[in-house]
Amino acid sequence: MTVKNPSSSSATPMNRQIAARPTLLGFVQNFSIRTKLVLSFLGLFTLIANGLMAFIVIDGRLDGKWYDIRDLGYSIEFLRTKLASNNHELILGYTFGDVLSYWIPALIGAVGILSFLGGFLLIGSWIERRLLARFQIRTGPNRVGPYGLLQPIADALKLMQKEVLIPIGADKMLFFLPPILVFIPAMLTWGPIPWSANMSYLDINVGLLYVISITSLSVLAVWMAGWASNNHYALLGSMRTVAMMVSYEIPIGLSLLSVVLMTGSLRLSSIVNWQAEHYLWLALIMPFAFFTFFFSSTAEINRTPNDIAEAESEIVAGFHTEYSGMKAGLFLAVELGNALLTGALVATFFLGGYTLFGLENWIPGYLILAGKATLGYFFFIWLRGTLPRFRIDQLMSFAWKYLIPLSIAHVLLIAIEVSIVARLENIEWLVYILFVVFNLLITLYAVRAWARTIGYTPEIENPQPPIFAKQMGGIKAARNIG
Repeated sequence: MTVKNPSSSSATPMNRQIAARPTLLGFVQNFSIRTKLVLSFLGLFTLIANGLMAFIVIDGRLDGKWYDIRDLGYSIEFLRTKLASNNHELILGYTFGDVLSYWIPALIGAVGILSFLGGFLLIGSWIERRLLARFQIRTGPNRVGPYGLLQPIADALKLMQKEVLIPIGADKMLFFLPPILVFIPAMLTWGPIPWSANMSYLDINVGLLYVISITSLSVLAVWMAGWASNNHYALLGSMRTVAMMVSYEIPIGLSLLSVVLMTGSLRLSSIVNWQAEHYLWLALIMPFAFFTFFFSSTAEINRTPNDIAEAESEIVAGFHTEYSGMKAGLFLAVELGNALLTGALVATFFLGGYTLFGLENWIPGYLILAGKATLGYFFFIWLRGTLPRFRIDQLMSFAWKYLIPLSIAHVLLIAIEVSIVARLENIEWLVYILFVVFNLLITLYAVRAWARTIGYTPEIENPQPPIFAKQMGGIKAARNIG
């Protein structure tokens, strides 16, 4: 009996693999050593570079320079100054430099904001579907592209290929306009939001009124979509949605009135600066206004638990029942954009905006604001995967019988607290701490009293925790079972 040499041509594939394993193992070991050396040098270089950057920041050499990436407003101002130096006269006293210094920075700022919003719309649906899958012990999109990252593009291509149907007897012009009109408030509202100390596209002294007025325009698009569809279900769905949106605009306005009373300004940058100067987020000193604004915004942007348009009681999809193809996709896409916008507004009004207790001097403020807005969007997803949908009667009753009366009382309370602070000079910080504790206790009592009023008794119900998700391994156990 002869034993074949594994290195010979007649060796089996398994033998070849075993014979090649030491060589492959040696290559991996050598490669790992080289990789460790390279990573060590890169880590040392990164440490030195960060030290130099920290020295430059502390030394103040970047402050106010056009290449200071912490605030891109300096670069825009430098560009505006260079463009304005062109004194060739055009017409009516305006020079060529005046035209360029106005339009070019405006276009750069608009493209920057729209690029951020457009990039989020591309990846937002994938993020939401993946997170919801985790909440519901599923996998989520994982077929198209690595980890399903190309799924939003595939969905967009599918929607663009589908036929756009128009109901018989519908007004074609009014039917085509709403999918476009709903995007206008979602884009224009970004104007007065400050991204950094000098990065505000529309830093006007009535920025808060501008936000309230622009966000109210989406009501017209919703009503127009239901009316133009020539469908009774769509018309009734639009009427219910409009009633809900109009009702919750009142508590939103009252919650923002509390913000104006405390900060003394309608300018969004001034509201952010007040929180930075006092090292105090408005969400802490007025938690009820924070809760009111956040909850009411879910009704404004049609998100869970207030997404009445997709409620089971609507039978169909509410005001956009008759829309198909990409026009229906636009209605779905604008919900993602509005969720991110609401996160940015919540961060600006109640969470310090682009500031983070002095950290904005090191980290660019626009990254801090983007992080807070994304965190707000994650919370919307969390609510969608956790809470059930309210009925329309519950929602309307909650607005008119609870939120609006208590919001009026909250405005009166904030006015009293502001008048107390105005009469003090040296111990404001102690008064603010007392206000934080007092307002938090009042808010907890009000929420608990309302919960008992509607019949919620957690001591009696004692809901059972999710056994499958906690004790059996969640999605891993589901994969083993399947």
